[in-house]
Amino acid sequence: MAGHSHWAGIKHKKGRQDKQRANLFSKLSREITVAAKLGAKDPDSNPRLRSAIQAARQSNMPKDNIERAINKSETSLNESFQNLRYEGFGPFNVAFVIETLTDNKNRTASNIRTILQKSGGRLGESGSTTHFFFNCGVIHISKKEFSDEKIFEIAINAGAKDCSSKLDYHEILSEKDDFYNVKNEIEKKVKNFSYSGIEWRPYNYLDISKEQTDKIIRILESLDKNDDIQSVFLNCKTNL
Repeated sequence: MAGHSHWAGIKHKKGRQDKQRANLFSKLSREITVAAKLGAKDPDSNPRLRSAIQAARQSNMPKDNIERAINKSETSLNESFQNLRYEGFGPFNVAFVIETLTDNKNRTASNIRTILQKSGGRLGESGSTTHFFFNCGVIHISKKEFSDEKIFEIAINAGAKDCSSKLDYHEILSEKDDFYNVKNEIEKKVKNFSYSGIEWRPYNYLDISKEQTDKIIRILESLDKNDDIQSVFLNCKTNL
């Protein structure tokens, strides 16, 4: 699940979305199971679980799969997963922030290191790339739902940091620590989000060529195949 809006669009354009569905469902199920294990089984009182279920529904994950993932939280008591962040560089000095959910940090680190090194990149120390990014909550709402003025009013009243309108959706940004509170307030006014999540957004983007883009996409595909990796964020624009 590479950084949502930008790289998800690339994967869609490349026509690889269907092939990645099973892998995506596996990652979504893991997040649902861990969220249910760490908190209440009721999504109304467990914001992380609610967000995980919403993400699953947005990806058209079947209801039975979601229920199995929740139920697994009661049967996988011996499994212990950690949210860990890895940082590194790919070719062309592209910075990576890689969010994982893993039960074996040594395995995960080794796999990420191998993928980056094969492409001429390297795994970095903690803090080596995050200073190129800011961490924020992101919510997308279809422009069919509200006018620009109305969604701006809703966002500001909910405590959001920023609100802007794109081609076919409104984007609301919040501070990371305020994300669930802002999301809860907006949910009182909005029935459906087209996307919501916590992201690493670059302060500035590197421009890379089409040939360089193809190499970066191959790295992303290799990372995406790893079940431990939940999200990948980069600081580059692309030329397709």
